[in-house]
Amino acid sequence: MEASGGGGTLSEVYQSAKKLLLRTRDGLERLERLEHSTSAGMNTELSFSIKKDITQIQSLCVEMDRLWRSIAARSQRDIWKRKVEQIAEEAESLRQSLDKYNLRNQKRMMEAKERAELLGRANGASAHVLRIFDEEAQALQSVRNSSRELESANALGEAILSSIHGQRERLKSAQRKALDVLNTVGISNYVLRLIERRHRVDQWIKYAGMLLTVVFLFFFVLWRH
Repeated sequence: MEASGGGGTLSEVYQSAKKLLLRTRDGLERLERLEHSTSAGMNTELSFSIKKDITQIQSLCVEMDRLWRSIAARSQRDIWKRKVEQIAEEAESLRQSLDKYNLRNQKRMMEAKERAELLGRANGASAHVLRIFDEEAQALQSVRNSSRELESANALGEAILSSIHGQRERLKSAQRKALDVLNTVGISNYVLRLIERRHRVDQWIKYAGMLLTVVFLFFFVLWRH
């Protein structure tokens, strides 16, 4: 039987992660094609969207990691473990590619800004160029801040899921111990009942022996007289 959680079955979560991977790859390819275009604002927005998708994929990987561990059949667990690891590796590779793109973009913008500043032009065109670079630098900083917030939220989600998983394992362990104690108590009660029954039988044997002894002595005395 397939494991399921609050976000759906393992297969459903896996399919969602696969769809996000496809969308993220397409978005990253489009971003790299537009890398040297003048639509920097659109590139920044696309970069942020890709980062959100990657963070969501990583969250789904945490959920899938929890789900495949609860599958009873070992062969199925091994299959799903490999699938989840593959998704996680692809997401990490996309994240690294996005980070490299952002670093290149930031370096290119800083170099262009430095060139504009070195020209030292006082006309409006130069001031306009500097303002554009300042705005783009602020936008990139905003993307980085948002990315850090997403990563923090993802880490918090992973910690919560890990805590829930640990609590569930402790509850299972406590339940097993309780069942062992109950089984032990049941066996002890059975043994005590056997001992009590044997004790009663011994008492009856003792009393019967005493009665037979008295009867024997009584008839023996009568026979002597």
